Amino acid sequence: MKKRIQKGVRILLVIVVVLGLGLLIYVISQKPKYEGELRLKNIQKETTVYFDDFGVPHIYANSQKDAMTALGYVHAQDRLWQMELLRRIGPGKLSEMFGSKLLKTDKFFAGLGINENSEKAIAKLDKKSETYQLAMAYIDGINQYMEEGKTPIEFQILGLKKNKFTIKDVYNILGYMSFSFAMAQKTDPLLTDIRNKLGREYLKDFGLDGSLGTTQIKNFDGKAIEYAEISKAVASLLDNSAVPAFIGSNSWVIAPQKTKNGEVIFANDPHIAFSQPCTWYEAHIVVPNYEIYGYYLAGTPFPLLAHNRDYAYGLTMFENDDLDLFQEEDNPTNKNQYKTANGFQNYTIRKETIKVKDSSDVVLQVRETQHGPTMNDLLDGIQGAKPVSMSWIYTQQNNQILEAVYSLSHSKNLSDFRKGVSLIAAPGLNIMYGDAQGNIAWNTSGKLYKVDKSVHSNFILDGTNGIDDRKEFQDFSKNPHAINPRWNYIYSANNQPEAVDGYLYPGYYLPQDRAKRISSLLEPKDNWTKEDVEKMLNDNTSLITPSIAANLMDALDSKAVSSNEKLAISILKKWKGSNDLKDIAPTIYQKWIYHYLKNTFEDELGETDFKMLLSTHIVKQIIEPQSKNENSIWWDNMTTKNKKETRAEILNKSFHEAIAALKNQLGKDVNSWTWNRVHTLEYPHALGQVAALRGFFNVGPFEVPGSNEVINNLFFNFTENGEYQVKGGPSTRRVIDFSDIENSMSILPTGQSGNPFSKHYNDQAEMYATGKFRKMKMNKEEIIRTSTKLVFLPI
Repeated sequence: MKKRIQKGVRILLVIVVVLGLGLLIYVISQKPKYEGELRLKNIQKETTVYFDDFGVPHIYANSQKDAMTALGYVHAQDRLWQMELLRRIGPGKLSEMFGSKLLKTDKFFAGLGINENSEKAIAKLDKKSETYQLAMAYIDGINQYMEEGKTPIEFQILGLKKNKFTIKDVYNILGYMSFSFAMAQKTDPLLTDIRNKLGREYLKDFGLDGSLGTTQIKNFDGKAIEYAEISKAVASLLDNSAVPAFIGSNSWVIAPQKTKNGEVIFANDPHIAFSQPCTWYEAHIVVPNYEIYGYYLAGTPFPLLAHNRDYAYGLTMFENDDLDLFQEEDNPTNKNQYKTANGFQNYTIRKETIKVKDSSDVVLQVRETQHGPTMNDLLDGIQGAKPVSMSWIYTQQNNQILEAVYSLSHSKNLSDFRKGVSLIAAPGLNIMYGDAQGNIAWNTSGKLYKVDKSVHSNFILDGTNGIDDRKEFQDFSKNPHAINPRWNYIYSANNQPEAVDGYLYPGYYLPQDRAKRISSLLEPKDNWTKEDVEKMLNDNTSLITPSIAANLMDALDSKAVSSNEKLAISILKKWKGSNDLKDIAPTIYQKWIYHYLKNTFEDELGETDFKMLLSTHIVKQIIEPQSKNENSIWWDNMTTKNKKETRAEILNKSFHEAIAALKNQLGKDVNSWTWNRVHTLEYPHALGQVAALRGFFNVGPFEVPGSNEVINNLFFNFTENGEYQVKGGPSTRRVIDFSDIENSMSILPTGQSGNPFSKHYNDQAEMYATGKFRKMKMNKEEIIRTSTKLVFLPI
């Protein structure tokens, strides 16, 4: 018996060892190749890639074409899974990967027309241009890795086949990026519902009712649908997407006159929803006649953020309105036609076939008007109602997005750079620029237009009258911009630009919080250093929230507060607006703000529309003015009879509820209600939604400082439970100092690689959470000394 047990134990140990060895061999086999030699087709000469200590490839080649082929290969080995996700969302092909749970997303994006627009743009692309040739070299590199490289674990889990990349995939990725910038599809339907259900009086606190005499809000008969269903449906698709949306950003550029070393300092941190892998892939290319250190979206050949020894550029979201929704009207005697100002026209019918994993194909019939596709065919909740179409500048104007991003990364000077910006019809971007000659510039992209003064584009418009859809397109010279301003700095924080020729371009701009803080720090100081700017990028202070808190506290009844509530008030009174890990005030403030918003708006809007309001930029704009407006119509609770609530009543009620909720959530001790207990960050992988896989694929969670609308904009959605899980924030933090270009600094949220077996999958996550930076290396000797070496040899 004893011998049998011993034999069984030995067999079990052998099995464990064999399994362990098998797992070890598998893990090693899945790691990216960062050193050695590989044969690569279609390169002319030996190309060397040095992967530095954070996995950033530094590509030294004899030509740009060879470099781009190598870039495609190394980008794919670290981010092929992410490339696959990104190329599928624009044309509506996620269901083929994940099954029917993403069919709603696919129906919407397939109907939007990104794929068709990509085909049109490619047909017009000069196939002899360097733009095309370099893009195709990059795609060739991706496809060579697909043929010869390792299959990502995500492909193995989902049973995906590797299909070759095409230039249409590149355009579709850029198309999705452009759509994710838009806010109109979340905001316009909700505001239209408020106007139609509650009346114009309820829009005064939103600054949209035209009470200042600048815009007249029009009414038209009836309401055929619950317009907010459009907001709800599109927001749900974007929020639940496996692909992150672009949301906001900061950037500032300081002229030599205000820096200690007398050279330009450039800073940028585009705000994007967090995911794993993170958004950007860094790469440094050096060839005899060209050098660039860039940040690339997965599957795209040219960087959207970049610098070299001559200039730097980055972007923030303009937040202008480049997307409108139109209520159409069917011909009552012919449902195949819709009404226009010139009579009835036939709908254009487009057929889309969506392949669904483990199910039959879904055939989608998309009706299109002169304005664009009808949302009734694409979104749940509005079928059978009057048609509402979506008009988007990106799909209606000449698409030169690939030529534009090529141009930005190959400019010779500021004038050349601005020509590249002018090629972008959509999305609207603030594109920031600084160079070694001392120039600084803020440029806005987008094909901007004026509408009739009777039209308010924050609402669903009338598609039949020939007025609401009349656009007067402006020359690029009318785009807001600033070049070498006399105050010696420029900045953007998604705030509204000044009027151009007396016209304010409409949009979905963010409140003054970040902009005011940035300008208050930049203005008085004239000896800025790189280290100062690094600190500023991690700034957690709001100049606005303490004043809002003070206004709220003025309404409190001091005789009706408990001892805990007195302590909370005392903490808020001392608050200077910081949102650091051990601060208590932001925990109290945010909980109070949530209950104030809920008690003020939910009774009129209902639960669904109230949640939609919380997801828009508008709610951030209205907190400060509405919360101190004694005469706001929103204070009255519509559910109470024979009573009209006041501002004081709502704010007192909200305060008591907030403190009670915090006591239940965090305990009786107010001094323990620190920000780090409620404000956390976890980077979600698409497969991390499966509980068993979460720990393997997701990165985090981390306790983090920052908050909504501070410079360190680690933003969140309000929730009933008071847990502020960070939704997004700085997708990178970059500081480029032209007095010390080889020691410019950056950080990524997690790491360079999307391969969970790579040591660079999450090696920057702790540094990012604690506000640290690392070097963007450009000195070749230093690069060689600190890197592994992968050599590509021509076949």
